Amino acid sequence: MFGFLGPNGAGKSSTMRMIGCVSPITAGSLSVLGQDPKHDGPKIRARLGVVPQEDNLDIELSVLDNLILYGRYFGIPKATLRDRAAELLEFVQLSDRAKSKVDPLSGGMKRRLTIARALVNEPHLLLLDEPTTGLDPQARHLVWERLYRLKQDGVTQVLTTHYMDEAERLCDRLVIMDGGKIVDEGSPAELVSRHVTREVIELRFNDTKARDVALQPVEQLGKRIELLADRALIYDDDGDSLVASLLDNGLRPTSTLVRRSTLEDVFLMLTGRALVED
Repeated sequence: MFGFLGPNGAGKSSTMRMIGCVSPITAGSLSVLGQDPKHDGPKIRARLGVVPQEDNLDIELSVLDNLILYGRYFGIPKATLRDRAAELLEFVQLSDRAKSKVDPLSGGMKRRLTIARALVNEPHLLLLDEPTTGLDPQARHLVWERLYRLKQDGVTQVLTTHYMDEAERLCDRLVIMDGGKIVDEGSPAELVSRHVTREVIELRFNDTKARDVALQPVEQLGKRIELLADRALIYDDDGDSLVASLLDNGLRPTSTLVRRSTLEDVFLMLTGRALVED
């Protein structure tokens, strides 16, 4: 599984549309499944499965008929489709909803149905554009488990997501994008190791003035200090030892948290903390 991470407007969805052969290539070169999208778009699309950002299911049809109708676009015989649709509904745990209309389904059920629909043509490459946005934790974990099973079965997946934990759990490799450019790439573990320390200490103070005064003697202790409006982040490989040193030196924050560095720390370091709107 390969991931695209980046703030809004970084170019993730645009790149996905190019890979899906529905938008022209703006620059550079692109090969999908060994073929050229400029000349082989229909052949490539026949081998792709696509899960768009927004569910675009046929809400007037039943769950089962959504899969069968979509499969007909690929020229799959009806008898084959019925068996395949039944298998896919079992895979996404929707067998008991086969005859239900789509409209009353929960958001998580619709998302799982959209994933099942993308698998009707047995794709070689599955494109997932923010597949779990808006889902509750239980539904997200179920989708993750289904995607992981697909990866075990050899289905290559390309993912965009705003959830850093999702990228860390699922992606073998990923790129972080900003302003249409790739700012770094690697496995989640490689990116964390390359850009941040093993741990982060989060310190909170009553106000920023008290924080700045308290941290003056600390600046040489941690490997990097980042001052935010509501807290200070100190990056170090041994958070507990550093906190003990800080307390011995008289530092008295209102709260202290030592946590493992994550992909989110890398993402914010490389793309900034300012809010970006589309």
